[in-house]
Amino acid sequence: MFLPTNEKQFGFWKMRRSGMSNVSIANELGITRQGVSQALLVMNEKIETSLREMAQANRIQIEKIDVERGVLFGRSIPFQTNAYIFVSEKHGMQVWYEHDGDCISCNEFTKCIEFIWDFAAELGIKLEKTQDPTKMAEELLAKVREDRE
Repeated sequence: MFLPTNEKQFGFWKMRRSGMSNVSIANELGITRQGVSQALLVMNEKIETSLREMAQANRIQIEKIDVERGVLFGRSIPFQTNAYIFVSEKHGMQVWYEHDGDCISCNEFTKCIEFIWDFAAELGIKLEKTQDPTKMAEELLAKVREDRE
């Protein structure tokens, strides 16, 4: 399923993900609280459906879906490791597998760091570790897991 990140509903969802209440979103945009609530219900459904479809396509067994943050927690069946699917405004939907990588020699080094920084910023999470993408990802995932419990 295509996730329409340019729709108004997605904008409302991003505002809520950043910590704004429905009332604050409504006041800021000059619309009713009910309108915001209805738009968020529709967007939640689209995000959950997209996350489920991505999990199925990547053979990830779902453990939990955090629709409000746009994160699916699961386990990769073929790789036998924890897997996460993220909804990012900048990067779209991304699948991340827990692994011990050799980041320095990887061609995706810069892309990984950029994604981790961007997604942490979208969630309002400050990262302390900045040199190694594997350590950054571990810190980000620990903070995302911590927030969901």
